[in-house]
Amino acid sequence: MSLSQPTELTEVSDEVTTCAPRKYKIVYTNILKYTVLHVFAFYGLYVTLTKAKWKTLIFHYVTTHLSAFGITVGAHRLWAHKAFKATLPMEVILMLLNSLAFQSTAFEWIRDHRLHHKYSDTDADPYNASRGFFFSHIGWLLVRKHPLVLKKGKTIDMSDIYNNPVLKFQQKYAIIVIGLCCYILPTIIPIYFWNETFYNSFHTNILRHVITLHATFSVNSIAHLYGTKPYDNNIKAVQSLIVTLVSNGEGYHNYHHVFPCDYRAAEYGCWLNTSKFLIDILAKFGLVYDLKMASDSVIKRRIERTGDGNVF
Repeated sequence: MSLSQPTELTEVSDEVTTCAPRKYKIVYTNILKYTVLHVFAFYGLYVTLTKAKWKTLIFHYVTTHLSAFGITVGAHRLWAHKAFKATLPMEVILMLLNSLAFQSTAFEWIRDHRLHHKYSDTDADPYNASRGFFFSHIGWLLVRKHPLVLKKGKTIDMSDIYNNPVLKFQQKYAIIVIGLCCYILPTIIPIYFWNETFYNSFHTNILRHVITLHATFSVNSIAHLYGTKPYDNNIKAVQSLIVTLVSNGEGYHNYHHVFPCDYRAAEYGCWLNTSKFLIDILAKFGLVYDLKMASDSVIKRRIERTGDGNVF
């Protein structure tokens, strides 16, 4: 299925186009939480390099990529942008992988992401890149949301998500589902099946979680600051090879912000876009369908009209 017209960024009112300096209201409990998480992850890196069994390393390498697909294929391309449709069993699997990634519940992730696209790089953008690298990467999670984020967030249409039975289940039983998927099962499995120690299994799993977090954060930060703009030179989103490498294909970000409903999130798919390839494989088995793409002619016209003349 092709999109006959490119999806434009929604215009915003004057109140959200400026990024006036303001004092951040720090959330100290969040700072403590992320500090502890990163301390455990750094110890997990030490454990990974010196103590953990090779089976544990392979296990968490696999779960790192699986959890990333729960974000890139599930929360992002399927639910946030409705770039394709999925069967009920596939939605359940993606919800569980999304829970394995644990970047808040899908409800919250999707709302923030839709808000990000509608008011990109303004005060109403939850991870506003106009406030600098640190803020857009992780700082936005350590402070109170800007008043305009709260105000404009209420205007985002989330009816499709709130009526999704799979995501409603995750939201209702978030502590149990996310707790089991993200922390308990990935820790217990290496202990039970190949006698890994609790400390090794726990800390390597935390490292896996933190790696996935920063891979996603890099799309909000690096991919809005450093790179080329072949499709629209007037927005902050860029094409970033390094982000593509660490995020399962989410680094073609200038393209994605111009054509957000394209399931590929990139013009040519490209061999680094593992999320696109996974969706293609699932489509062959009938697990996903109605894949949306921007047409070649629309892409070409947009490049000629607003691109910066670079290629990715």
